[in-house]
Amino acid sequence: MTKPRRGLGMGLDALFDASSIEVEGGRLRMVPLSAIEPNKDQPRREFDEEKLQQLADSISRYGVLQPLLVRDMGNGRYQLLAGERRWRAARLAGLTELPVQLKELEDQGVLEVALIENLQREDLNPMEQAGGYRRLMDEFSLTQEEVAARVGRSRSAVANTLRLLSLPKTIQDMVQEGALSEGHGRALVGLDESVSLPLALQACEQGLSVRQLERLASAAAKAGREGESPAPEPAKDLYARQLGEALSGRLGRRVQLRPGAKKGRIEIEYYDNQDLCALLEQLGLPVEL
Repeated sequence: MTKPRRGLGMGLDALFDASSIEVEGGRLRMVPLSAIEPNKDQPRREFDEEKLQQLADSISRYGVLQPLLVRDMGNGRYQLLAGERRWRAARLAGLTELPVQLKELEDQGVLEVALIENLQREDLNPMEQAGGYRRLMDEFSLTQEEVAARVGRSRSAVANTLRLLSLPKTIQDMVQEGALSEGHGRALVGLDESVSLPLALQACEQGLSVRQLERLASAAAKAGREGESPAPEPAKDLYARQLGEALSGRLGRRVQLRPGAKKGRIEIEYYDNQDLCALLEQLGLPVEL
């Protein structure tokens, strides 16, 4: 008999294959809906109300076809690990109890499962995906390759989505709200906010395609480089820009390399002290004060 796999492998199937789930008495357990509480660290923040109502209508007709995954918190309470959309839709449908499967996990495992379960879905917006990838990397010390393996995507897809986190907050909001696509957002990565924000607004107002925005962004970047004084050597400037873009994708945050005549500098964006510590850990440079 094959030994059950433990820990994280290729996404939720590896976490919860049939051999690793222990179902009491070999059957699903029905528990009161009111006894199930959502995970406060749930990475998914937005739920489409129209799609939620459609799911509720389906549940009203056919019931909950896939059990929710929960852990027993004691005193008749359960914490939701996977299936919050079904839980919300069941409430809309007026159900009073739901089928669940129990899983024993530590607090860290709960967050990891919630992240992976959501990232394997197709209806997350790009910023939710990027934020989920970043949390997996920062909180569980995973590489981009390991994140890609867990969520069932290619490393390049994960890297490209992470690049969105280096955009200014205003443009990130545009991507999250659907005003700009992920492709539009990636076209603006690496540009100064004074350049990228007007281009983002122009793309929204004029309905520009990703290809059109890429051409405008490329022209703006070129004009900016040609207007610098003193102008860096073209080859050096091109290398610095390409390397900065590659590092932005690798780190999931804005990175700029500024070459000079005798010396240059690297600028890496961070948001607060906690984010700075996470960056230092990522670079292999943890510092204890």
